[in-house]
Amino acid sequence: MKFGHHLKTSLYPEWTFYYLDYEGLKVELKKGTRGKQWDEDAETSFMELLEKELDKVYNFQAVKSGEIVRRMEYCEKRINELTESKDTTEDDYVAIEHELGLIIADVHDLAKFTRLNYTGFLKIIKKHDKQTKWVAKPMVLARLNLKPFYKENKDALIVKISRLYDIVRTRGHPVKGNSAQGKTQQNFVRNTKKYWVHPDNITELKLVILQHLPVLVFNPNKEFEPADSAISSIYFDNEDFELYVGRVEKNEGAEAIRLRWYGDMDNREIFVERKTHREDWTGEKSVKARFPIKEKYVNKYLRGEHSMEKALQKSRNKAKSEKEIESLITLSKEIQYSILSRKLRPVLRTFYNRTAFQLPGDARVRISLDTELTMIREDNFKNDPKLRSGNNWRRMDIGINYPFDNLPEEELTRFPYAVLEVKLQTQLGQEPPEWVQELVNSHLVEHVHKFSKYIHGVATLMESRRVPLLPFWLPQMDADIRKPPIPRIGITRSEPNTPANEANKRLGHDDSHIEVLVDDIGSRESEGLTENTPLLSRANGRSYGGNGSASASYQNGGHPYEAEEGSSSGMVGHIPTKFQGKRVYIPVRVEPKVYFANERTFLSWLNFTVILGGFAVGLLNFGDKIGRVAAGMFTLVAMSVMLYALYMFHWRAQMIRRKEYGPYDDRVGPTFLCSALLLAVLINFWLRFGDEE
Repeated sequence: MKFGHHLKTSLYPEWTFYYLDYEGLKVELKKGTRGKQWDEDAETSFMELLEKELDKVYNFQAVKSGEIVRRMEYCEKRINELTESKDTTEDDYVAIEHELGLIIADVHDLAKFTRLNYTGFLKIIKKHDKQTKWVAKPMVLARLNLKPFYKENKDALIVKISRLYDIVRTRGHPVKGNSAQGKTQQNFVRNTKKYWVHPDNITELKLVILQHLPVLVFNPNKEFEPADSAISSIYFDNEDFELYVGRVEKNEGAEAIRLRWYGDMDNREIFVERKTHREDWTGEKSVKARFPIKEKYVNKYLRGEHSMEKALQKSRNKAKSEKEIESLITLSKEIQYSILSRKLRPVLRTFYNRTAFQLPGDARVRISLDTELTMIREDNFKNDPKLRSGNNWRRMDIGINYPFDNLPEEELTRFPYAVLEVKLQTQLGQEPPEWVQELVNSHLVEHVHKFSKYIHGVATLMESRRVPLLPFWLPQMDADIRKPPIPRIGITRSEPNTPANEANKRLGHDDSHIEVLVDDIGSRESEGLTENTPLLSRANGRSYGGNGSASASYQNGGHPYEAEEGSSSGMVGHIPTKFQGKRVYIPVRVEPKVYFANERTFLSWLNFTVILGGFAVGLLNFGDKIGRVAAGMFTLVAMSVMLYALYMFHWRAQMIRRKEYGPYDDRVGPTFLCSALLLAVLINFWLRFGDEE
């Protein structure tokens, strides 16, 4: 799809004249290059026109942002009045809810306005440099940096919208509780799934979710700051990447060990965490356990010179039980032993900004969205001249200064998508909320089975050196995950005289009411696509279309829209087993019944050989000369099949144990059996009829 057409079909009609005049700039380019060389006058005229367009876009964005802030201030003031008044009616809340709906729609459209225009400037300057041979991109990028309409962070605004909307939705009685802890439940099941979110859909997804869950704020008395959402983790491994391989292959008991902190580098509270993978057939769930440690003790702890026992004993003052304290002490000793015995060291840092959605004190539904995800090398392996973290547990030349421009590109990888994680903690037999099911089946997200930030970082930054295998999603990172919007899903404005508006009238809503909907996903499910259909493993090879691969340039530090115009890509129908000379691990679900199925298959073959062998013994004992010949042939077939079945049993058992993708089918055995039996029967008939003659 050409960008000009995409711009026309994607813009908000009421703001049409404030968008970049992309077609006008294209006309100016053609006019200046038609039949003559591009000269200085043409360059000056074009740049003046481009500067006017930049001023127009920048000024509109600034004015609209200011207007949204003022409307938010009005809503906040009005909500405070409603909650303090004893005469507040339902109509008062409906009116303010309507206004917040309009603000949500404007925030969504302004975010889309920003992305479309920024993409337009990049596209038009690329056309300019290509057609005129005059290099203007550096200068234009400098002008964009002076008027950075595309860099506005809306997280603080979304947090405020969420807080106000939560008050209005609950009619002045928002859920209160400890944001750091969930309510204790018995007999619950935790279900965690991860999804990729294209940059086009991030703001819309946040605005949709906050209609159902508020943004989780750990300190509501503190004004939100960008650093509050930052999360950094240092992952440990050895030079053989033992932990990496275990996590990729999803081996039972595979561990991931990391040190994590929240906020900037000044935070002195570090969490030592261990994630342990458990196979589903064991009846256990994967576990994440952690304990806090002061930053000044981290290096000594990693060297085995510091014990956490005394520090953790003080946790009694925080209402922790004796059992919990003993569990944390045991955990600290086990992690320390693993680090020392396995010779684990810092390998990779992950950084991202997290927006979490959850009712305070209620962990039944928790949704987190991680943006600006970056993986950075922390290793100091042998034969590597680069000293990164040195003798310290983390490198100190970076903090949370995304996009980490001070680092060379080979030191980091910027992930092209946001990562959505949905954690459901429901009672046994209880279905998750319907809106969650509909959301994860929508066009806004793409399910990726067991995606891991650590695995992706190691696979992209270290694979050329010593990583033996790659995750299944890596070979197709260039596939465009965008999908056509599903009607009535997401944030839409009801226009007058439309079916949606008529429906609103019947429901008693205002004509201009904003719908924030996550509706029926039947069209997607009818194509066989659900949240359980993982990325890169769809058999039908369905292409989602779009403007081309967004991920390749973004992963290399560019913008996700810097794909060639007119290019297209989509999901392919198979996963390669080799990529860049390395084996690609394809996840295979292995349960005890798989082993039992292999045994049943072997016993079925064995049962047949016993019957055939018994038939041969009967011919041998009670038959004539020809019968004894037939008995010998059937005995040979039975023994051959018996040995072949035993070989296939062990071969399949080894493949299952290694969790290999397959194939597991057997074409040789049945073919040989049928051919051998047919030959034996034909020879028997030939001998019998020959003897009678």
